Formats: sequence, C-alpha cells, structure tokens
Amino acid sequence: MIKIEQIHHVAYRCNDAKETVEFYQNMLNMEFLVAIAEDLVPSTKEPDPYMHLFMDAGNGNILAFFELPTKPKMDRDRMTPEWVQHIAFRVESEAALMEAKADLEAKGLDVLGPTNHGVIKSIYFFDPNGHRLELTCLTGSDEQMKELKRVAPLMLEEWSRTKKAPKHAAWMHEEEFSSK
Repeated sequence: MIKIEQIHHVAYRCNDAKETVEFYQNMLNMEFLVAIAEDLVPSTKEPDPYMHLFMDAGNGNILAFFELPTKPKMDRDRMTPEWVQHIAFRVESEAALMEAKADLEAKGLDVLGPTNHGVIKSIYFFDPNGHRLELTCLTGSDEQMKELKRVAPLMLEEWSRTKKAPKHAAWMHEEEFSSK
C-alpha cells in the first residue's frame, strides 16, 4: 500500500531561471536550494538542455522550476481562466497576510485582495512567468473545517450528477457576496 509522506516538490516551467530565483528570493524570502543542469533528460535520455531550480517554500515544501531554452517561450494555458491554476502559500496570520500585501505592493507588484473565503483569507499576484500566486491565512474554526470535510463527499457526488454548484458550504462566501 502506498503511503505518501509529503509532496517533495512541485515543478513548473519558467522563462528565465535567474529572474525566477531572484523573484522568489526577493518577493517571498525563499531560499535557493539546488540547481541541476543537464543536456540530456535523465528519464527519457532526450537531448534537451535544461536548468532545474529548487526553492525552499518552508516546512519541507519545495517549489521547483525548469528553464528550457530550446523550447518556445512558455505561456499560460489559454483554455483555463487565469484564476484557476495557482500556487498557494500559507502565512501565519491575518496580520502577516496584510503585512505581506503591503510589502509586495511596496516592491511594485499588483496585489488583489484580501478575499474572504470563509475559512481562509487570501491575496493574489503573479510571478514573472505568469504563474498566479496566492498567500493565504487560516481563519476558520475547527468546527467549520470538520463540517467542510463532512460535506465534501456529498458535494462531490451532487456535482458529479448535476454539474451545478452544491450549496452545502455556501456559507463560506455568503458574507463576502452580501457585502458587495
């Protein structure tokens, strides 16, 4: 039986390895851990030079990137809305979230939010490669989290049948939408 311990790393593509490392160092205080560069892909033996970067995202989480200079410049998936594919990082508190927002804006980034998702609050921005990033803090109670876990299978089953948003957890955004 497979027992996953944690995600070792998640890898994305970047357009410029140095620019990407500097962004994550300067904007999110991530430590640059490892660089691997080869002319052949180890798994396929395909001749395709690359630079593979690993950034410390905290608590054993690693965010990795590949620069592929022989391939056309990367772009986002145009069949998917910008808000869907993103990388989310948790910060300690709502105060830390607001401090991060101010810090990122002071460094020249456009930051959306905070958005209240009922059990978390989030801010959003983009890295130089067009990857959407989210910083989030937990705001929900243990009871709210237990209720979300309880209704998750019910919601999935209803969604699978109807392809319409189930209302089991509509309370998460009701306050946010009612205030607009």
